[in-house]
Amino acid sequence: MIDARPNPDRRRPRIIAALVLRETCARFGRSWGGYAWALAEPVGGIAILSLAFALIAPKPPLGSSFTLFYATGIIPFLMYNSLTTALMAALQANRGLLSYPVVRPLDILVARALLETLTHLAVAAAVLVPVVLALPRPPAMAPEGIALSLGLAAALGTGTGTFNAAIAAIFPTWRQVWSVLNRPVFIISGILFTARGLPDDLAALLWFNPIAHVVEAMRDGVFGPDPDAFVSAPYVLFIAATLFLAGAILIRGQSGKMLQI
Repeated sequence: MIDARPNPDRRRPRIIAALVLRETCARFGRSWGGYAWALAEPVGGIAILSLAFALIAPKPPLGSSFTLFYATGIIPFLMYNSLTTALMAALQANRGLLSYPVVRPLDILVARALLETLTHLAVAAAVLVPVVLALPRPPAMAPEGIALSLGLAAALGTGTGTFNAAIAAIFPTWRQVWSVLNRPVFIISGILFTARGLPDDLAALLWFNPIAHVVEAMRDGVFGPDPDAFVSAPYVLFIAATLFLAGAILIRGQSGKMLQI
């Protein structure tokens, strides 16, 4: 006898799509104004900080525009950082959905990761396109390098965010601990400097920071590749996959406690 009940795995894409729509409405409202503000806020922040740093250091380490140099560092970093923060809070914010048998914790995380990624792809386009077009001599950009950077940022942010969500489900104070641990990351990830401009011993230390690979990949795509080949996509993907799998295993083991997060 054939079982007429639908396979839950076949419904998974529709469940995730519904969760993405729910997240979109909850975060941005039902009008385009909310989503426009979500784009305008980081774009405005990048513009203000770019102007401030340009006044302090008029000549950037790469290229002729400090705005473009800073944007190539902060855009992939913001994507990574927003994913880690948003995913860490996703299970707590949507714990009511976990009472439905068809909704799994990973569905919630994947849906929020997709929404954050799409939002920051729009931010990247809204910042990079006008800045590049405004330059008298735009650099010969490599779109594949830019795509690699954003893909690595999304993968690393999703992996780290999934792991953080699992740890926060076990130890709720992890959110505060992570906030403290994450503060120096902006400084040590190559956003305001380049790996190619560091002494060899410091560049060797920076290599172990996966976020630095993400930033350097963006700069390779905009300003041209580093002859020393600093970026290692397999290294970043290995860390992202390891964190994601570890987080998924922990979440599966704690699934019975998720409603009490």
